[in-house]
Amino acid sequence: MAASPPTLSPASSAAEVIAHLRAIGSEENRQGMLRYGIRIERALGVSHGAQRQVAKTIRRNHERAFELWASGIMEAQFVASVTADPLRFTADDARAWAASFDSWDIVDGVSDLFVDTDHWRELIEEFAADEREFVRRTAFAMMAWSVVHRKKEPEQTFVDFLPLIEQHAADPRNFVKKAVSWALRSIGKRSLAMNAAALALSEKLAASPDRTARWIGKGAVRELASSTLQERLKARESSASKGASGPKKRAGATV
Repeated sequence: MAASPPTLSPASSAAEVIAHLRAIGSEENRQGMLRYGIRIERALGVSHGAQRQVAKTIRRNHERAFELWASGIMEAQFVASVTADPLRFTADDARAWAASFDSWDIVDGVSDLFVDTDHWRELIEEFAADEREFVRRTAFAMMAWSVVHRKKEPEQTFVDFLPLIEQHAADPRNFVKKAVSWALRSIGKRSLAMNAAALALSEKLAASPDRTARWIGKGAVRELASSTLQERLKARESSASKGASGPKKRAGATV
């Protein structure tokens, strides 16, 4: 009978967290990861749901997060990204972590942390210019996540990313082009105004002589021009408009 995994708490050390991850990993899960194009040389075979539960249990600890990252174990690195403090995470920290990216899975997980730092826009510009496949993917994964997480960010910030998307739309590498497509579609799904801007670029790319740009453009046009999305965006803006113009309570009124 297999031993039970070590019990975790916010006081758990990096070594205890890693021991827990080793105990709950499985070879079946490792092999299943291959079907999704995830490299498994550094993986233990722990599901994303289990990884998130571990992170929720041990809570934020910036120093321990860096110890987990240094282990090189993919699942430990994902937990590190969820439990690091984005307010203390520097641009140089992001550069160092990104330099070791070797799979789309770890890129997309850790990019979430990068977006929550104060350096996110600077890093997007820098990583997009980087020729390394997974570092460039990071830039566009960050764009996609930022649309979701940076709710108070002016829309123009995201519209200003479109030239960068156009610039790299011809990069034929699989993990780059899919992230470029993801970023473009994410921008186009936030509001009607952003949809119009993203759709205009999508139509331009769809007519491109470049095969990769054309693939990105056609896929984005299908999604961004769909009646389902258009109706959802119109309903969202109508609801927001009604909320903004609705009756306001008098100061001091009893609720």
